[in-house]
Amino acid sequence: MSSKTSAKLLRTKLNIPLALTLSVIPDIDILIPILQHRGPAHSIITASIAFIPIFIIYRIKAAPYFIALIQHFLGDYIAGGGIQILWPLKTQYYGAGVSIKSPTNITLEWILFLASIAVMLKIKDTTVFLKPQNSNLVLTIPTFTVLLPTFLAFPMEVPPILILPHIAYLALFLTSILIYVGKPTKRACKLDTKSVRSNTDTQLHT
Repeated sequence: MSSKTSAKLLRTKLNIPLALTLSVIPDIDILIPILQHRGPAHSIITASIAFIPIFIIYRIKAAPYFIALIQHFLGDYIAGGGIQILWPLKTQYYGAGVSIKSPTNITLEWILFLASIAVMLKIKDTTVFLKPQNSNLVLTIPTFTVLLPTFLAFPMEVPPILILPHIAYLALFLTSILIYVGKPTKRACKLDTKSVRSNTDTQLHT
């Protein structure tokens, strides 16, 4: 939501699938054995350096995407058990000490989930996911690196009461991806239909 708000304030168009992907991309360190979870990939310094060329190229238009990335750090700082936010200057983990399974975190997660759904429905952002566009494919990153591994992990780190929001996002992302994947098939079907009609017309006139 913060990236959407910043995009409106800056009067720039936001690629929602890309912003959502950036908001969870730090957790890709779960799949990289040489990286500690919530370590270097959760560093504000690392993120800032990575975004330098992006800011040079896109200038202020890159701000909403940087904010989408940074808000992940904020969430893990509050209820993720701490992050190496100052890596490589410091390898110490910093955090508010709120457990992911605590009532405080669960309440915050549900408030954010319901608020994001309400906002998407009100401003019709959900329609973005239901259109066959190239940016849909970006959602494969959070789907297969964060959401699906969450359900495959044993024991599950996510509290059972927070499974529903994860399922909702997983269903939305998978639907969006399948719509994109199905797009060429539909076009191919149309081309095949036109080809059949053309061949039929040719045969009738001969």
